[in-house]
Amino acid sequence: MSEPRLTNLKLYLQRLGFDAPPAPTLENLRLLQWRHTGVFPFENLATITGAPVLIDLPSIEEKILLGGRGGCCYELNNLFFTLLLELGFDARAISGRVVMNQPEGSWTARTHRLSLVTLDGVRYITDVGFGGMVPTAPLLLDTEAEQITPHEPYRIDKQADGYMLQANVAGEWRPMYLFDLQRQEDIDFTIGNWYVSAHPDSPFTQRLMAARTGDGWRKTLNNGSFALHRMGSSGERREITEVTALIELLVQEFDIHLPDVPHTRHSLERMIVPAKA
Repeated sequence: MSEPRLTNLKLYLQRLGFDAPPAPTLENLRLLQWRHTGVFPFENLATITGAPVLIDLPSIEEKILLGGRGGCCYELNNLFFTLLLELGFDARAISGRVVMNQPEGSWTARTHRLSLVTLDGVRYITDVGFGGMVPTAPLLLDTEAEQITPHEPYRIDKQADGYMLQANVAGEWRPMYLFDLQRQEDIDFTIGNWYVSAHPDSPFTQRLMAARTGDGWRKTLNNGSFALHRMGSSGERREITEVTALIELLVQEFDIHLPDVPHTRHSLERMIVPAKA
């Protein structure tokens, strides 16, 4: 796989709270992942407005680092993977099959990107692009024990064909995605990104999604349904029924600068249910 260089490394690190490149240690990997999920939101505005989702590094930097946007796993995890390489981490890009909210035993397409990081011979997975259930800390690969993160506990179960990531949500272990360690090339991610962003059966083309994490909370948006999830306590939910309020929410709650492209407002109107008279 080619290894392009970041052209906005200083800005990227500043956004993550670093004045200088941090050393490739586990402590810094944890800090990088934790901050990344809070600073750069997950969102799919491009797909619902019909804009192309470009996953070459210059396009991702322009959109996320300079344009005030977030992105999907092919954007966020590509950016983060490149950062890890430039900081000297031993990292490999890998892929997974999302099974969250799918019938048990489902064998879905490879439509998720994540990274494998090896530190002093110990292997971890790191992921900054899995929407509302993104892990906020690196996870040890070679253990099936419960792993604590700043948010939910996770565990990785060894499977016959790879590994299953699960999260403990409200006391229940829920499957997130299947993955293996097979080497992935740029063309593999290009195909997966095309399916996610353009295929009519992809959920990314059918509904608006956004997610962001913070200290003790997660924020999620599904069409017009906004939720603030607080760890260990009750959260908040509300329905957005007017497009102006939806735009304000994307800016204020997710820190997303909406793209100035034709049909953005119309596309957002299609994602919400108007209030009844």
